[in-house]
Amino acid sequence: MIEAPPRRFVNADAARGAFGPAVDRLATMLRLGDPLADDLLEATTDLPKGALHQMVDRALREGIGSVTHAPKELRALFADLERIPVWLDKAALERGGDLLFRAGWFGGLALATSLLFGYASPGGNKPLVFSGRLAEQAPRRLIETSRFVDATCRPNGLARDGEGFAITVKVRLMHAHVRRMILRSGRWSTDDWGLPANQHDMGGTALLFSMVVIDTLTRMGFDFDEEEKHLYMQLWRYSNHLMGVHPEMQPTSYLDGRRLAEMIAATEQGPDDDSRRLSRALFSSGEDPPRATEAERRKARRLVKIGQGLIRGALGEELADNLDVPRHSFRHVFPVARAAVERVEAATKRMPRFAREEVRRRAIAQGHAYWEMISTAGTEPLTFSPPERLLGLHVELAAPKTRRGATLASVARPR
Repeated sequence: MIEAPPRRFVNADAARGAFGPAVDRLATMLRLGDPLADDLLEATTDLPKGALHQMVDRALREGIGSVTHAPKELRALFADLERIPVWLDKAALERGGDLLFRAGWFGGLALATSLLFGYASPGGNKPLVFSGRLAEQAPRRLIETSRFVDATCRPNGLARDGEGFAITVKVRLMHAHVRRMILRSGRWSTDDWGLPANQHDMGGTALLFSMVVIDTLTRMGFDFDEEEKHLYMQLWRYSNHLMGVHPEMQPTSYLDGRRLAEMIAATEQGPDDDSRRLSRALFSSGEDPPRATEAERRKARRLVKIGQGLIRGALGEELADNLDVPRHSFRHVFPVARAAVERVEAATKRMPRFAREEVRRRAIAQGHAYWEMISTAGTEPLTFSPPERLLGLHVELAAPKTRRGATLASVARPR
């Protein structure tokens, strides 16, 4: 007997008309977790605190064969991690991240915009709210996310000995730990929301870092060629493989990603109060840098407002309003910035090839420096460890208080 979709899955009949029976397969992903990671967490419940973390660290550094008495579940996980898919493009590991890096500071704005698209999903945002990973620890989590993206996009960051590979594995286990904590709390309704951090939402998150970043930067004026987009999408496809995302939820191309985003958007409600709470936490995290002088704080607040104006332009007015993105005069920065980027892109394309490649090389180098700066902004070492407790929240399915607005897929629709 096929289980009914969780109640968060809406408008299924209309979605079937647009996408066919694939909609019903998408619904099943809401009740599916990450079996390899979930089995490992279950099998190591009785180990001393920190023991699994130590084994994983050693396996990442020296290989699974170096871990004495490794549980069979840990060996199974690493066997899967070290399996190289036949579709993996070596050029994607080496150059896929160049698309993000050559966008420089705009790449950081694209990441923030992508996170807001994620928060707009009332089903997908619940584990974040439930665990307190953003509202209580916004600055730290944002630095962790930036480090994850930076390490993934660095040349060969996802190679077996790369930092991006190691971080991805740790984040995967963090997701499994949070999923297990939430389910054991007795305060989570699977019939309302599906499993916490389920395959449907993991696939949606994968789109945020890949297709949504491409479309956000395109809206900001960048003109990417087909090879750039292909290599960037393939890089994140491999990241999704390492993260334990189901193969059916891994976009194989930019157009495949757009279709999946449209299907997800067609079956979910618009932003809710938690969406707006997470949005406000995202912006407030940059307004008060630690140990900053008053002059530095004023500068930070001004930069946040500029960022809000640019992000509002990238999101669109309707979704920005639904997410409580402040509406102020800095919104007029977006068309000016976009026009400037478009002029630079057009002028670069008219250059002789050698000059064009030099401009590109310098932009990528500057992008590396920018991402290094923002991903190391914290004062504490990043361990990508799961939270030790959950917030005292009772999550319930409620009708959205706003009409259904633009969500994940709207970034893929040309204006």
